[in-house]
Amino acid sequence: MAKIVGLRCRECGAEYELQATHVCEMCFGPLDAVYDQAALKKVVSRSRIESGPKSMWRYRDLLPIEDSVNVVTLGEGFTPLVKADRLGAELGLRNLYLKNDSMNPTNSFKDRVVSVAISWARAHGFETIACASTGNLANAVAAYAARADLECFVFIPVDLEPAKVASISVFDPNVVAVRGNYDEVNRLCSQLVESTPWAFCNINIRPFYAEGSKTLTFETAEQLDWKLPDEIIIPIGSGCQFVRHRQAARELIEYGLVRGDRVPAFTGAQALGCSPVYNAFQSDTPDRVLPVKPDTIAKSIAIGNPSDGLYVNRIARETGGVVEAVSEEEIVEAMRLLARTEGIFTETAGGVTIGVLSKLAKAGRWKGDEVVVAYVTGHGLKTADVLTSVNGHANRVEIEPTMKSFREKVTI
Repeated sequence: MAKIVGLRCRECGAEYELQATHVCEMCFGPLDAVYDQAALKKVVSRSRIESGPKSMWRYRDLLPIEDSVNVVTLGEGFTPLVKADRLGAELGLRNLYLKNDSMNPTNSFKDRVVSVAISWARAHGFETIACASTGNLANAVAAYAARADLECFVFIPVDLEPAKVASISVFDPNVVAVRGNYDEVNRLCSQLVESTPWAFCNINIRPFYAEGSKTLTFETAEQLDWKLPDEIIIPIGSGCQFVRHRQAARELIEYGLVRGDRVPAFTGAQALGCSPVYNAFQSDTPDRVLPVKPDTIAKSIAIGNPSDGLYVNRIARETGGVVEAVSEEEIVEAMRLLARTEGIFTETAGGVTIGVLSKLAKAGRWKGDEVVVAYVTGHGLKTADVLTSVNGHANRVEIEPTMKSFREKVTI
């Protein structure tokens, strides 16, 4: 019996057969994959997971791929969960952890969702994979399409960071640079879905693509000896992964994989230069997420019209989390703080996450003994240019190749 039984609308509950679609025809709500939970409860166990590969595919039973034959993998997942003692000491947190997803094959958490999306697409006969992207997704789609020998089209904003464009182009996809922001790129791709026989990762096969996000929280619980943390800090772009992390916590509890039934507080992080979810959270109408025009260095999460924004706010409030935002200066400061204390170089989206973590800690959100996990979702080499353009390097000196010059200019 197939473990995936269909799709269901998150809003009205309308059910659909398995197909490449993501929007309910009845109410235009988002569609989610539906699993045969009764069947899965008979097979899912800690021991079965622990005997699996050292990748996110150890959780294959909880992902929408029916067999291992069609799995397209580069070894994504099972990334380090770092006990951040030095950063924690600065923030007054004795049990702070960092889930370092910059260690994935293309250096971002997008490898998780793309591995699932391309695996599903290939299993269902698609020959071309595509996406609308702010960079990291396009990077992953290009790499995994090459691995799977699929035709690939990636649509990106024309002003994307050069480092990201280079890391995408090396895999030789068809790169379509659109003169517009991400929301305009996504709108164009949504129109193309109707006229092309392509699988768009984050549009028509989104219900399956999004399921890959769950593995980040599955791993976090397993690496904490099958316990869920007290709070998780997550960067917010579309809000898609935020929703799936909440789903992952629910599944861990329902399948008896974790001790207890306490759900973590889920907290969202945005850049003030693109903070529609934060704006709504702070307002009297948190379900009314109004679009904004992005203006931030955190381009990988610069989505002005987030598809799952209202669900982020619902989940944050339901679980006792919050949604907070930080300035451009705070983003760069947080990138430097993380590198200086823990030796982890994160991109600007990670700077948003660590910036919000720092801001909340300094405001007294935690007493100090709580288990707090921050998701670091991308590598700093993707956005290194923001560091070269801000403040330089305070500890740099230039000297002549002589002992005299060294003694005169270097303090030891």
